[in-house]
Amino acid sequence: MRDLIATSRPVSWVNTAYPFAAAYLLATGGVDWILVLGTVFFLFPYNLAMYGINDVFDYESDLLNPRKGGAEGAVVARSRHRTILRASALATLPFVAVLAAQGGWAANLVLLVSLFAVYAYSAPGLRFKERPFLDSITSSTHFVSPAAYGLALAGAEFTPALWCLLAAYFLWGMASHAFGAVQDIVPDREAGLGSIGTVLGARRTVLAAATAYAAAGLLMLGTDWPGPLGALLAVPYLVNVLPFARLDDAGSPAANAGWRRFLWLNYLTGFLVTMLLIWYAAIR
Repeated sequence: MRDLIATSRPVSWVNTAYPFAAAYLLATGGVDWILVLGTVFFLFPYNLAMYGINDVFDYESDLLNPRKGGAEGAVVARSRHRTILRASALATLPFVAVLAAQGGWAANLVLLVSLFAVYAYSAPGLRFKERPFLDSITSSTHFVSPAAYGLALAGAEFTPALWCLLAAYFLWGMASHAFGAVQDIVPDREAGLGSIGTVLGARRTVLAAATAYAAAGLLMLGTDWPGPLGALLAVPYLVNVLPFARLDDAGSPAANAGWRRFLWLNYLTGFLVTMLLIWYAAIR
């Protein structure tokens, strides 16, 4: 059980459970058993599947990566890999079956896309994580799709303002993945892995991440009040990544300092987003 929890990366649980819960709650205006079930699903089973599959099939490259083996990714003995894959399936399928029975075709399509992205990112034969640019798109889908699923499951109306919000979130996710790839350029190249970082190089990847963060902030200006205030939330991320814009590829591991700040910055941002959502709910 210790290995299963470690491979699910508890520090990231909130990044998938919160978007679903917030989206569903705002769309329905109340708490029901579907909200509870969906939140539990996106809290642990979803992350166990996503990171478990990743840790199993990235085992060899993770052994070469000095930042693996803790909160940023478990390195579990090969003898436990089959257990992790089985546990991922067993923990996920019952939730998916119940949720699929409650959702219409649109919600189930979003859920299917979400689960496909989880599998395709790391699994042999697809390995989207090794396909530059598609890697960032797929990674962002991991975190935006729970919110989109919560909205679809609740029957929300997808207005232009809501599309702006989801697009901003998606760009934020792509930017975050791209910046995270910078620190792994050296070990990824040593392991023969491709990524947005290995293709663009450290400097251009950081600049691409900064551009996506800025674009996400601008898109927030198209959301319903007080959503436009969320544009300011892009600023700390820009401040975090831009100091690394002068890194060369050899010095790219130094970006790990910014990645660690990013992990904690998400909690502050989450608090501020929660305040905006409460404000929005109060004036609706």
